[in-house]
Amino acid sequence: MNKYIALILQLMIWSGFTLAEWLSGGDRLFFKVILFGVFFYLAFMLGRIIVKSNKITFVITAMSLSAYLALHLLLQFIFPA
Repeated sequence: MNKYIALILQLMIWSGFTLAEWLSGGDRLFFKVILFGVFFYLAFMLGRIIVKSNKITFVITAMSLSAYLALHLLLQFIFPA
């Protein structure tokens, strides 16, 4: 159950990343990479607090990031900007 909770909370963090990226639309790529790093760190630390295992936390973070990326690309394909 803890793994599921960590996955859901990490998806919420990636949603916050999408909002922050949208609000900083005029920023350069360098700053967006830093923003991604900060949100990745937050997602990983939250997962580590809940799961208490670095290996499982990395797998859960990779899964949540993959799900976020797939949904993001799907929605961009359906609703092009």
